[in-house]
Amino acid sequence: MAKLQAIRGMNDILPQQSLSWQYLETVFQQVVRRCGYQEIRFPVLEHTELFKRSIGEVTDIVEKEMYSFDDRNGDNLSLRPEGTAGCVRAADQHGLLYNQQQRLWYAGPMFRHERPQKGRYRQFHQFGVEAFGMAGPDIDAEILQLSASLWQELDLGEYLTLEINNIGSAEDRKRYSIALSEFLQLRVDQLDEDARQRMHTNPLRVLDSKSLQVQEALQGCPQLESFVNDESRQHYQQLQALLGSAGIEFRENPRLVRGLDYYNFCVYEWTTDTLGAQGAVCGGGRYDSLVEMLGGKATLAAGFAIGVERLVLMLESLDKIPAEARQPIDIYLLAVGDNLGQQSLQLAQLLRAHYPQLGIVSHCGGGKYNSQLKRAFNSGARLAVVLERDEPGKELLGNVKIRRLDDSAESETVEITEIIPKLAEFL
Repeated sequence: MAKLQAIRGMNDILPQQSLSWQYLETVFQQVVRRCGYQEIRFPVLEHTELFKRSIGEVTDIVEKEMYSFDDRNGDNLSLRPEGTAGCVRAADQHGLLYNQQQRLWYAGPMFRHERPQKGRYRQFHQFGVEAFGMAGPDIDAEILQLSASLWQELDLGEYLTLEINNIGSAEDRKRYSIALSEFLQLRVDQLDEDARQRMHTNPLRVLDSKSLQVQEALQGCPQLESFVNDESRQHYQQLQALLGSAGIEFRENPRLVRGLDYYNFCVYEWTTDTLGAQGAVCGGGRYDSLVEMLGGKATLAAGFAIGVERLVLMLESLDKIPAEARQPIDIYLLAVGDNLGQQSLQLAQLLRAHYPQLGIVSHCGGGKYNSQLKRAFNSGARLAVVLERDEPGKELLGNVKIRRLDDSAESETVEITEIIPKLAEFL
């Protein structure tokens, strides 16, 4: 019988890999907490209509990439392809938005049926930050400041570039889409198949095509900035001033439009050249009309999402995971001799109570000293604590040995009653 394998594009995260994830999750949670954001959790499964309304029915996500199906009740459901729509639905349903300000964050898996490649999978993970009920560019600047703080904490600041653009209102983009579509129609022979399809359904997405041929065809095309309204232009200028005063460097990218229909005014991406083609690590912007589009009261909103897999790839390829984050086990207890299991487990609990920040493993399953010591080395622990009867048949242990698991092999035998203070000297 053939072994079952994971579904293509849905990857297992193995114990050694999960250490990088845990480190990143810990740092992210520390940063958002310092900025006053609170966690919200919502289901991975929603009504498909939620994403059709929010993302847009003629986007690639809705047309090609969602995992959708009819359940036994005949309801059409989808695994969430992104987090903002579900966050808005949950916050509005539970009365968190109307006449209130909220700063929320979330983390978890998303699902899109894309072609798997490095840093992009069919089950992928995101961190998201969403802020509701605040006008003006200051909340946009705060969110970007939060993301910049995260890069600083992770020691990635020098590898990431902030790109920003002003995309105006939905009405502005409709007028621009007509002009852009007319321009592209005159150059249809220079477009690839994907661009020819998008020029009729979602012309703005042609702007961020990765095809050099399409980018050449776009030379001389109408500029979106010529179509945006005065309010949007003023908001964008004020945001630039706030970023400058906060010391956050940025680059204007007039072809940055993002892939979701609900954005307005400013949009942005943090990009890197350390990941090859998959250069965007974080993206977001304002989406002041989304709550109303989903049936709620008009609510100002802004936020971003971070691709966790891509950020983990950056951290590992640049060797930015601290050594202590790669070391889940600090002390390994060996029990050499018969009937020491109970005392080993009791000692392990005693040590955990006194050193709650450490990872402490008590060897189980028996075995000779050399075999247990080999497992201690393989665990990555810093120290071994050896319980061994020096007199056969003796009921209580009087001494234990502490040994460094490094090239020095430094060791010391101490009375078991002195193990707590003596360990402090070795740690």
